[in-house]
Amino acid sequence: MRIFAASLATETNTFSPLPVGLAAFENGMLYQGGTHPEAPSFFAGPLFAARQAARKNGWTLIEGLVAAAWPAGLVTREAYEALREQILSEIRAALPLEMVVLGLHGAMVADGYDDCEGDLLERVRALVGPDTAVGATLDPHAHMTGQMVRAADLLICWKEYPHTDIVERAVELVDLLAARVQGRCRPVPALVDCEMISLIFTTQEPGRTLVAREYALEKLPGVLSVSLVHGFPWADVPGMGTKVLVYADNDASLAQQSARTFADDVIAARDALRADEPDIDAALDRALASAATPVAIADGADNAGGGAASDSTFFLRRLIERDVGQAALGPLWDPAVVDMAFNAGVDARLRVRLGGKTGPMSGEPLDAEVTVRALKRGHTMAGLAEGERVNCGDSALIGVNGVDVVVTSRRVQAIGTDLFTDLGCALEAKRMIVVKSSQHFHAHYSKVVGKVIYASAPGTVTSDLDSLGHRRIRRPKWPLGDLA
Repeated sequence: MRIFAASLATETNTFSPLPVGLAAFENGMLYQGGTHPEAPSFFAGPLFAARQAARKNGWTLIEGLVAAAWPAGLVTREAYEALREQILSEIRAALPLEMVVLGLHGAMVADGYDDCEGDLLERVRALVGPDTAVGATLDPHAHMTGQMVRAADLLICWKEYPHTDIVERAVELVDLLAARVQGRCRPVPALVDCEMISLIFTTQEPGRTLVAREYALEKLPGVLSVSLVHGFPWADVPGMGTKVLVYADNDASLAQQSARTFADDVIAARDALRADEPDIDAALDRALASAATPVAIADGADNAGGGAASDSTFFLRRLIERDVGQAALGPLWDPAVVDMAFNAGVDARLRVRLGGKTGPMSGEPLDAEVTVRALKRGHTMAGLAEGERVNCGDSALIGVNGVDVVVTSRRVQAIGTDLFTDLGCALEAKRMIVVKSSQHFHAHYSKVVGKVIYASAPGTVTSDLDSLGHRRIRRPKWPLGDLA
């Protein structure tokens, strides 16, 4: 069997002011065919699974481009079309193929393209023809569109958030596509729109129950795959929203019935899915009152993993103004301050203008005297896939009024605790740790903190969705109000 594997992914926050050009992919993850490391990475799960299957079964694997950029604003037309055409040319050169497996996100939006994944999959299908098995894994924060489903034989979303099951879903994808090639199954899809939007944290209820429901449905005779598509609220495109995608084996009625039933379960749970999110001061009050320390406070509104700049000062300013002390915060993106810290050296005291540089949703810059506590070139932290390392760039740990702040030269979200500890910041000695992340931090930080608080703050990834002003989405879309 001849297989082609590649990846092209980013998550587009259409409200973010940060453009995504080719340099963003180069600074994120860009591997030419055959050069991706052996360890799996965030969007290269299908490549990793295809390598394993090819070695086990004696298949021929042709590896293509693996390209991913940190979430931000619109992808430039030039970047998307260049990367898309590279993958298509690699497929063209590899023909004939029995299988194409792709690592995609599902919420990539470019200038002129509301549905990049649908566009790419449609072009792939036109190249390989109807007999080649085409499939992809997707982030559950996807805009699952009819165009995507029609062009592919199989689309499988990661079930967990944090996304700790990347490899498992990729192996599932390759196994089911192989069965399709060998005539052992014929996936038939059903896509149901829940007419809602919600973040579903699968580390707590009712998210855990919904994940268990996915697995239970997949055990039913004839059901091949079940994906709960959470959707990505911070994109103003027609396909945005929470949906359910089910594949049954040559049984459209079973697929539709299973998808509709599960969608009704999701809709019934929607009020319980709404998070208790105190504002900044209320979150700090709760953390200070907690006997279980340290407390992790999630500043999801400034999450680089959702397209924010990760340079907002709203939380930091209140920590200082309230003289909280024994606190840590990070990662805060400010290459200029990192450069100043490296020039000054460890133990230096500096006057800096910290953060608040990208726009109104970053707040005002914070003018403060800081102490340089630690410096590290090419700082990395643990990712979600086993063995994955996330590049934070040159980084500094600085102290400002009792708060240790990790400042990075690359825009990243908090995932591994070594973001702090590898710079000498002892988290167990802190009363609270403010992490710029919505949920991916939970996989690692839940092992070392006594309590987690999800806070509501200003930012590009604000939980106040009505404030964003969506104009192009399909309505109704609970809990968004109707436009005036």
